Amino acid sequence: MLNRIKWIIEGRSGRWPKFRKEFLKKNFCCESCCTLKNLEVHHIIPFKVNKELELKEHNCLTLCKYCHLVLAHFKDYRLYNPNVVDDVYKYVIGRMRALSDQRKESE
Repeated sequence: MLNRIKWIIEGRSGRWPKFRKEFLKKNFCCESCCTLKNLEVHHIIPFKVNKELELKEHNCLTLCKYCHLVLAHFKDYRLYNPNVVDDVYKYVIGRMRALSDQRKESE
């Protein structure tokens, strides 16, 4: 209930709660670290920059709370990362390489 009040105050669409819920059903893990916990919907182009993109799936990423804060907002929600998609991709590739290297070392 408090989130809904916060969204109304921020000027969000009344359709945002349903959109968010449906988006997370389809995109059910963090696109960066693959966790299934503490998921949030991140707007690639922030709501405060372009309100028209609020309910557009192509402008959203599923990120866990930690990846959202670190990769999308540089540990400060007042900031936003215009390169978040590239940075998420680089993180995933780096993580996959590290896991692969560790497996090779243990063989």
